[in-house]
Amino acid sequence: MPGLDLNTQGGEPVDVAASAPDASTAAGGHPWRWWILAVVLMAEVLDLLDATVVNVAAPSIREDLGGAVSMIQWVAAGYTLAFGVLLVVGGRLGDRFGRRRMFLIGAVGFTTASVASALATSPGMLISFRVLQGALGAVLIPQGLGVIKAVFPADQLGKAFSAFGPVIGLSAVCGPILAGALIDLDAWGSGWRMIFLINLPLGILAVYGAAAWMPKDPPRPEVVIDGLSGALLAIASLLVIYPLIQGPERGWPLWTYLSLIGGLLVALGFGYRERFSADPLIAPGLWRNRSFASGMLLGLVFFASVSGLMLTISLFIQSYLHYTPLRAGLTMAPMALGIVVGSLAAYPLIPKLGRRLLLIGLVVDAVAALALAEVVHHFGEQTGNLALFGPTLMIGIGMAGVFAPLFDVILAGVSEAESGSASGTLTAMQQLAGAVGVAGITTVFLALGKHHSGSDAMALSTVVVAALVLLGCALVFLLPKQARSAE
Repeated sequence: MPGLDLNTQGGEPVDVAASAPDASTAAGGHPWRWWILAVVLMAEVLDLLDATVVNVAAPSIREDLGGAVSMIQWVAAGYTLAFGVLLVVGGRLGDRFGRRRMFLIGAVGFTTASVASALATSPGMLISFRVLQGALGAVLIPQGLGVIKAVFPADQLGKAFSAFGPVIGLSAVCGPILAGALIDLDAWGSGWRMIFLINLPLGILAVYGAAAWMPKDPPRPEVVIDGLSGALLAIASLLVIYPLIQGPERGWPLWTYLSLIGGLLVALGFGYRERFSADPLIAPGLWRNRSFASGMLLGLVFFASVSGLMLTISLFIQSYLHYTPLRAGLTMAPMALGIVVGSLAAYPLIPKLGRRLLLIGLVVDAVAALALAEVVHHFGEQTGNLALFGPTLMIGIGMAGVFAPLFDVILAGVSEAESGSASGTLTAMQQLAGAVGVAGITTVFLALGKHHSGSDAMALSTVVVAALVLLGCALVFLLPKQARSAE
């Protein structure tokens, strides 16, 4: 196997990474490029699992550690908040200090933070380690894409990137089921902690593979990172998300409204700083691009609604229907299965349908959300897996109809010079929208649960999600008609 101690000189193991030829000098690409791809995919699996398994584990975590209901929201939102904020600068860190170095730092740190999360003994400890996980994930993930572009020749890049779809799909399907199985298994009394400990062997393999096979790339001191812009984005996000989560518990005092207003003002400050910065994190021309700005707003509405819905469903079926974690994971699986099946069906249609595919996906999601609300309202706390199967499967298919073309349609209106910055910004927006959705939609569900039955709270929350998705339908018409690949 390449990279192991089978390669020796004078009987001594070779430092494979140090001796590896630079990708740019390898005529057919880096000789170990497929092993490097496997390492990058392993890092993707680490991130995807940690972004999904907590939805199933949240009630078990609260039952064990205690804390207010908002703790569940923070465990999920803290990760995506940190990930989204730092993702804006994560790629720049690789350019500045070297992709291999930052990948190793991210992988070691992420794995360590995972173990620390598993060992947490209080809500505050767990939330802190989850935030650290998200921050280190934002350092880790962008480097992998840059490394792949560097080690693969142009004619093999498509084949390399095509591996991401099945891996992401399988992680989405298996993540909730794996989480439920591990919690129900309760190996050595670990309970929910095993969902984080499973990262230890995966993380060790990722670190070893990166150290063994990734080529060293030199730092570039000329790359400048605007720390002030990053700080303003972090502060703005926190000022918005914190009151959304804590407000209901505190009775919405004056400071929650001031915090929301402050968050919007700081966000404006971030935009002002970006406009005049010599080294902006986001290409300044993007904000003057109508299709990009509209796409950002559409993405914010859509990703916030579906992220909040997924956690809300998990809370409802475990807290009110009293499903076991494994049964909860199996109940969530049709949604993930719908995403996989829908993606396979949607990708070939992107060049032909363009933004119409987005509209179809959004309409399917809205109708499926309303169907879910009707099912829950009709069956109440007797709702079974079979009744939930159809609506959740259709929600997943509708989500795929949006996931598949969204970035390509938005980027169709962006110049080639700005496409890299636009792609990174859209990915960061997706993560931040997830944090906002977890804070906002679950807050609606929990607030309704104080005055209504669990099934009514779930049904009404799902109607709110459907309304947000329908709002997204109006925004579709501000986007280019065709995807970038079709133009």
